[in-house]
Amino acid sequence: MNKFTDPPYTISSLDRCRWNVLDSITIVARGTVPTQLYCEIDMAWAEGLKAKLSERGSKITVTAMLLKSIAIAQRRHPASRTALLGSGRVVTFEHIVAGFTVERFCGEIPAVFFGTVDSPDTKPLTVIMKELVQYRDSDIDDNLQLGSQKRFMEMPWICRQAILWLALRIPKLRLRFMPATFGLTSLGKYGVSAIAGPCVSTSVFGVGVVQDKPVVQSGKIEIRPMMTLSLSFDHRLIDGAAAARFLRDVRILMEGGLEQYLEKEELNDDSWVQSVSNEFETMCLEPCNS
Repeated sequence: MNKFTDPPYTISSLDRCRWNVLDSITIVARGTVPTQLYCEIDMAWAEGLKAKLSERGSKITVTAMLLKSIAIAQRRHPASRTALLGSGRVVTFEHIVAGFTVERFCGEIPAVFFGTVDSPDTKPLTVIMKELVQYRDSDIDDNLQLGSQKRFMEMPWICRQAILWLALRIPKLRLRFMPATFGLTSLGKYGVSAIAGPCVSTSVFGVGVVQDKPVVQSGKIEIRPMMTLSLSFDHRLIDGAAAARFLRDVRILMEGGLEQYLEKEELNDDSWVQSVSNEFETMCLEPCNS
């Protein structure tokens, strides 16, 4: 390179594989008031559950447990599953759908897709895990959700803009293109301790790595496996105290409160689905008004 004639930089177009993420950030998250909360979760119980299920031949990840825990907590916190329409009205989504990021390759280029799990609050962990594996391993064109997003990113820019503009104003159309009532992204496998994502939905969780840390328990210092969980929420729709209660309830579930639901799943008793909210009340010290 001739430093006198060649510029010390290159210019290129944004790769089309990133358009889904860019649309979410620049269109869906536009106008939100993102606010972050963080909490440390003692993962001793969760790690023990993973080991127990592994002995039975079922591999379960922290992501699967988080999706179920957040969904159960979201039943008690309707403000966490709302959206602000263009008219200024608020819509509350009654059907819980988990959203999460999936990194796949379009040719040789890494691209972020958005996977969904329908009704994770009423599904066994093994079923949630099976769906996560399908998103990871299936061919993009053979997966209904991933294939739909791939076709969407191949649309002309103006068409995508128009569809998302309408989706942000028409709830039924929003559910077609953005069905998730909460989002989750995890970079823990890269050693990242914490992450706060943009508010592409009213509640977005970020998952960090599980690390051994010194923790004071009963006046003694113990080394415990700890994980940082963040909650990015749209302050237009959720107040700080309500968001804190939501995050607290997720922590309670991840530190052992989830066990009561797993026991009933193992008994194949569907009656537990109707009693999720009633039983979860006993795990919280404050009434939920969010």
